Amino acid sequence: MTLHVRDTCLCLHAQRAARVLARRFDEALRPASLTNGQFSMLMSMNRPGPVRMREVATLLGMDRTTLTSALKTLEKRGLVTTQADPDDRRGRLLALTDAGRDRLAEALPIWVETHREVETLLEDPAQLRAGLNALTAAMR
Repeated sequence: MTLHVRDTCLCLHAQRAARVLARRFDEALRPASLTNGQFSMLMSMNRPGPVRMREVATLLGMDRTTLTSALKTLEKRGLVTTQADPDDRRGRLLALTDAGRDRLAEALPIWVETHREVETLLEDPAQLRAGLNALTAAMR
């Protein structure tokens, strides 16, 4: 049974692939002083105006506590701001600072190139994305 689980467990294979991808993008984004998670957070806030924290958490598949913790680092570095949501006293609004937009602009070409390289290793990246998105939607 151990070998069966090792060879067929979707969770194991997804986690292993996610870790490998995370390390690849972390290494690539190091010159921009960002991790892949920080890049994703900044990208999720790359909008004309502030975005609700719950929207960012949903997009990233994170709980609000984990997101709050991760945002503190970006806030201390002056890359994002948080403020109370006037429409929801419990909510927060998030926005990129000019420094955050600059950092994202520096990191984006690195991400584009790294993403292109990774996609060449896959037989059908669009099908993989569609399958992962379908799984995410079905299990929410």
